[in-house]
Amino acid sequence: MSDSIQRDFLDPAVLGRLMGLPLKSRHSMVGSVSGRHRSPVKGSALEFAQYRKYVPGDDTRRLDWRTWGRTDRYYIKEFEADTNLRLCFIVDTSGSMAFGEAAQTRLDYARRIAGSLAYIAAQQGDAVGLCSDSGGFDHEIPAKRGALHLGIVFDQLTKLKASGDSKLVTAIHQAAEKISQRALIVIISDLLFDPAPLREALQHLRFRKHDVALFHLLDQQEVDFDFDHPTRFVDMEGGASFLADPSLIERRYRDAVTNYFKEIDEIMNHSIIDYHRVLMNEPYEQALARFLMGRNPKTARSAR
Repeated sequence: MSDSIQRDFLDPAVLGRLMGLPLKSRHSMVGSVSGRHRSPVKGSALEFAQYRKYVPGDDTRRLDWRTWGRTDRYYIKEFEADTNLRLCFIVDTSGSMAFGEAAQTRLDYARRIAGSLAYIAAQQGDAVGLCSDSGGFDHEIPAKRGALHLGIVFDQLTKLKASGDSKLVTAIHQAAEKISQRALIVIISDLLFDPAPLREALQHLRFRKHDVALFHLLDQQEVDFDFDHPTRFVDMEGGASFLADPSLIERRYRDAVTNYFKEIDEIMNHSIIDYHRVLMNEPYEQALARFLMGRNPKTARSAR
């Protein structure tokens, strides 16, 4: 890994506080090593799964003698196997991701979310991968474990640039085809495009049995539209700019935003996506803590 590349999206104090909240998968995973995530295959972990009838060749140490004493039949105890997780990020790098304050653009916020989650996953033995919607899977970093690989992911996060149109829907379809084994796929985007094609793309991931989470990053100005004088609005993805009096377009803008959020919410609910709408004036640590706690039944119950 290159020491010359600055990784200012990693805050040791924030990481230290978040490390007490493990990253959990909502669905069973198929990994390569033992870990903390539930697997669909049966193993010998401590959590009981089911009984099944004994067949010649089974390990007799797993026979349930109490059941034999009651039924005079041989049964094997099966347990849930725990495995490691594949965590794959899809980061939107369209031009609108450059929106925000000079100290923190939308892409900067995305880096902090992805970098922090990648670090947490790596510390608990999980594999981490990354692609951006601009490079697609020609520049994909496949999910792997280890400190050296994590450094490669961090370096690539640092190099991401926001420009051009969004190709997020295409990137999601590519992920569904390319990532063959179950994974937690975290999408980070502003979703500033027609949301209709997003439905099919997310369903493609779910059909492949991936656990899908989406961080929807928005600026407070985009929601409130609190402009009080004529303003020039610029399309950051290469379109035209125009000068407008906010008082003349405010009502139509608010109606459009309301309808847009309704469509996004319907798509997320229908696709069973772990969806998080985040306003960038919220510290990213809070957004991550909410995400992690919502995935851990124990902390979610204690928070209530």
